[in-house]
Amino acid sequence: MILVNTPTIAGKNLIHLGLVTGNTVQSKNAFKDIGAGFRNLVGGEVVSYTKMLAEAREVALRRMSEQAQAMGADAVVNIRFSSASIMDGAAEILASGTAVKFG
Repeated sequence: MILVNTPTIAGKNLIHLGLVTGNTVQSKNAFKDIGAGFRNLVGGEVVSYTKMLAEAREVALRRMSEQAQAMGADAVVNIRFSSASIMDGAAEILASGTAVKFG
C-alpha cells in the first residue's frame, strides 16, 4: 500500500474510491501525567506525550490503510492528520485520505 500526502502519484492514473479514515484516542497513566505536570513548570519537551502522539499517529495510519485495503485500494493519497484534546492527558488523532486504485 502506497501512502502519500500528495494528490497524485507520478506515473500512475488514479481511480478514486473514496474517503478513508483511521483514528485513535490515546492517554497516559496518572504517574506520567504527574511527571508531565512538573515538566510544564520548568519547560522543555514532554517526552511521554511526544511518544504517545507518535504511537497514536501510527495506529491511526494503520487503521486508515486497513480500511483502504478492504475497499481494494492500491494507495491512499492526500493524507492528512488532525488532533483534538479529548480530556486532560488524552488526545484523538485522525488520519484521513482518499483511497485510489491504479487505472
